[in-house]
Amino acid sequence: MQRHVDINEISDGKKYRSNDMVRLGCNDCEGCSECCRNTGNSIILDPWDVYMLTTNLKCSFEAMMGTYVELNVIDGLILPNLKIEENHAGCHFLNQEGKCSIHSFRPGLCRLFPLGRLYEDDSFTYFLQTQECKKERRTKMKISKWLGIPDLARYEKYINEWHYFIKDLQQRYQEVSEEELKKWNLLLLQTFFMNAYQEGNFYEQFEQRLEQCKKGIGV
Repeated sequence: MQRHVDINEISDGKKYRSNDMVRLGCNDCEGCSECCRNTGNSIILDPWDVYMLTTNLKCSFEAMMGTYVELNVIDGLILPNLKIEENHAGCHFLNQEGKCSIHSFRPGLCRLFPLGRLYEDDSFTYFLQTQECKKERRTKMKISKWLGIPDLARYEKYINEWHYFIKDLQQRYQEVSEEELKKWNLLLLQTFFMNAYQEGNFYEQFEQRLEQCKKGIGV
């Protein structure tokens, strides 16, 4: 989810790359799960997230809907996000000890926290959010290790492609008719989320689907 704020007000004012050392280490959170609660619909899922969830949970996207995932409209586009429990406003994947039960295949935004991404000039850098995490004593560690994503360079390329593709559609949605926008949303949901991914090279599948979707929308 994009935030329209002054970067200097929410960060240390620095821009980072994946090989940079940043104060991120928190001793496995020491039982704290505050960042997994009261998130509203802000944990938006991208195709890689859905691939990881459906592959590791051995279920379909539709099976996760209603319990773990819900749909919301963001700048005209319907996109999925993690659903928060109503009782204690926590993620459905938190266990009784307050730990993430899907930690090894958790969504990208969960991995990112307390980092953020600053998109500019058709690329992005990382920044450290200084007011979000309640842990005060943090140790330095490399961003790539914090994220824990294999072939991080390829993942970052994918994230960039997905972000600017969605951003382009969100900037254009008011220019099209309501009927056309419905077609866009149905195509997005079917292409990137509802149609099951095969286990294997996600990025190849994504590239194929991205080209198909661009042709279907006409961009």
